[in-house]
Amino acid sequence: MSFSATRRYAALLLASAALVGGTATGAVAAGTGADALAAYPCDVTMSSSGRLSAGYYNGTTVEPSSSQVTAAGKEAQCLLKYQGYNPGTVDGIFGSNSKSAARLFQSTVNGACRVNLAVDGRIGEQSWPYLRRLYC
Repeated sequence: MSFSATRRYAALLLASAALVGGTATGAVAAGTGADALAAYPCDVTMSSSGRLSAGYYNGTTVEPSSSQVTAAGKEAQCLLKYQGYNPGTVDGIFGSNSKSAARLFQSTVNGACRVNLAVDGRIGEQSWPYLRRLYC
């Protein structure tokens, strides 16, 4: 294959990958600018009372978004990762990998703590305290 034919073939492969998966790596970018492709660091700390925090969001009421980067999304992803659940890339967008990790977390908490969290993959008012290790 000649050099220009090779370049055309490579361009076609990249264009096809972008149409199928969003980018050449298969990840669909959401949001705008640098936030859309960012992977955020997780520096989880535990307070003297045992409360976990990654420093992005301090509350227990905001539900992470599946369509845009949010502080609650970064916080929840970091806390899931810290506790051994794989949310995928910590990008602040609470997509399918994050929801899958959250469902596994909720199911585990239900068994270990004898509670009845909804196993829906959504981190809301009921799940945040357990994710922060305030209970059980």
